[in-house]
Amino acid sequence: MKTRSIFLFPFLAVVVCFLFNGCGVKYGFTGGSIPQNMKTVHVAYFENIAPMVYQTLGQNFTEGLKERIRNQSRLSQVNGEADAMFEGVITGYDIAPAAVEANTDRAALNRLTITVKVKYTNRLDETGESNFDESFSQFREFSGLIQSQEENLTREIINLLTEDIYNRAFANW
Repeated sequence: MKTRSIFLFPFLAVVVCFLFNGCGVKYGFTGGSIPQNMKTVHVAYFENIAPMVYQTLGQNFTEGLKERIRNQSRLSQVNGEADAMFEGVITGYDIAPAAVEANTDRAALNRLTITVKVKYTNRLDETGESNFDESFSQFREFSGLIQSQEENLTREIINLLTEDIYNRAFANW
């Protein structure tokens, strides 16, 4: 009986490996599910129409989205008509208390939230099923004064937002 289990174990191990490899989903970190025939992308300038304005936010967000696409896809960026189009506006730039200090009314922690409305058009998709017009929000919490941290906080939030938008457009998340 012992001899039989010695030969059975390697056989089962090989079968299990084939099952996991054959039935698994393969994930990639570049390209996502970008259609093979999609070659170009256009990212329009995202105007900041939020009631509270951070001066460079529109430019920083637009460049952040372009950089995300450039680094994670094979698409060529063009001005004007393209296979994939991103356009939209920054609708929210808000700072609100996230936690209050005990025995006071002062905020111990604040939250900076940025909201972006994005319209994505896949001009190669005749059904229009991959197109979307959605808002995306992300936040970071901070303590102290915003002025000394604003640039880093907005950079972190832009990174999160562009990841969400890229994944929604190209990774079907």
